Amino acid sequence: MNPVKAGIIGGAGYTGGEMIRILLAHPFVELAFVHSTSNAGNPVHAVHPDLFGETNLVFGSDISPDIDVLFLCLGHNESRKFLENNDIPNRVKIIDLSQDFRIDGTFKERDFVYGLPELQKEHISQAANIANPGCFATAIQLSLLPLAKERLLKEDVHISGITGSTGAGRGLNETSHFSWRNNNIASYKVFEHQHLKEINLNISHLQDSAPEILFVPYRGNFSRGILTTTYIKSNLSTKEANELYQSYYSDSPFTQIVPKNPDMKQVVNTNKCLLHIENLENRLVITAVIDNLLKGASGQAVQNMNLMFGLDEATGLKFKSIAF
Repeated sequence: MNPVKAGIIGGAGYTGGEMIRILLAHPFVELAFVHSTSNAGNPVHAVHPDLFGETNLVFGSDISPDIDVLFLCLGHNESRKFLENNDIPNRVKIIDLSQDFRIDGTFKERDFVYGLPELQKEHISQAANIANPGCFATAIQLSLLPLAKERLLKEDVHISGITGSTGAGRGLNETSHFSWRNNNIASYKVFEHQHLKEINLNISHLQDSAPEILFVPYRGNFSRGILTTTYIKSNLSTKEANELYQSYYSDSPFTQIVPKNPDMKQVVNTNKCLLHIENLENRLVITAVIDNLLKGASGQAVQNMNLMFGLDEATGLKFKSIAF
């Protein structure tokens, strides 16, 4: 097949950098350009020094229409502005990594499909535009989807989760400085994290209404990764719950059920989500770990691209974890 020609908008950030790394090594992709207004004219490796010797690409300020897919690796509320100010041909597929189209999935003549493959792989395969899920939303929904499909979420759902500093983006602020993050941890946006909107929307589609989801997120003193712990009252035994999850994710190459509680190093630098499920005192406890920049962002975006262009969804995404 002819290579899929791709462009990236916002290539200087964390998700943009991960997108460049994945697409340069993808066997069926030609990376046509990487756009950055703040770094136009600079070589890509000047911002992402690990790519020195891997590519001679230079950040550009022009946007070529001669592409098949455009990845928007922009901050929240910036993707909609970009599309308002730039005329992208309708034949070009768009995969947006911001939150701009996750709830309201329409923009002019474009309709955005919510891009969680484990939820709606067939719709993604037929989609022209994708709204990539949030990182916490990915881990939490993968923890709940099998239960929601069977309408088993009848009680309040309690969740705690911790994320690395890259989840806050590349721009500096008080809570992303090394001196604040190091040897430190803090909760934030308790019960009101922005990803709850997309979680509630999709859960309600599966079982008519969503239970109350009480989510306490934490900022962690590490660079990348997410770990969430979800618990809910349930009469399912550990064996029954594991069989339910194994069945639901039987055709999902990256979401795997593991017999022991996972740690983040098992998934950092991969597109995996590892889930551990057990019943403790009539409460189902689900632990999930993902890499927030891969399965939680750029890796999942490429997984969606693969589905949109008729490729095996795992193409170009078989990475090794850091392990230690």
